[in-house]
Amino acid sequence: MSTVHFNQQLLSLEHNLKYYALSLTSDRDRASDLLQETMLKALTYKDKFSADTNFKAWVYTIMKNTFINDYRKASKSRNSLNGSNSEFHLKIAQDKVYPSPESFYSSNEIEKSISALEDEYRIPFQMFLDGYKYKEIADRLELPLGTVKSRIFFTRKKLSSTLKDFVK
Repeated sequence: MSTVHFNQQLLSLEHNLKYYALSLTSDRDRASDLLQETMLKALTYKDKFSADTNFKAWVYTIMKNTFINDYRKASKSRNSLNGSNSEFHLKIAQDKVYPSPESFYSSNEIEKSISALEDEYRIPFQMFLDGYKYKEIADRLELPLGTVKSRIFFTRKKLSSTLKDFVK
């Protein structure tokens, strides 16, 4: 498929994709962002499109997967440090028993422990906490995937031993 034909087909789907994005997000601004990100990904990965497949389904799948990945990243970020106070809280279902006060870490202690790490461990770990997947971290830092996984694993071990006084 030529670039011109690819672009024409993509632009012809824009109106329908906008409605699909709105049905996924229920928010006009987020739908607009999702549409823009989908169009960008489709253009970026047009060489991955196989001419013998359904173009419309391919683009809709990109949008759906982008929405799911963004949702997962947002879920992870909601379960991180709470900026309203100095405690670390997880979103806990109402039917669960509320954790005891001893199970909370001071966010200052956690941040201090993370910032004390060497850059080669701290940066991938911080990206992981921010919701990036291992592959995304590896791509952005131009590191092998196995290296990223092992650095995050060892960072967890280091933090576990550093913060062991807080665990009961």
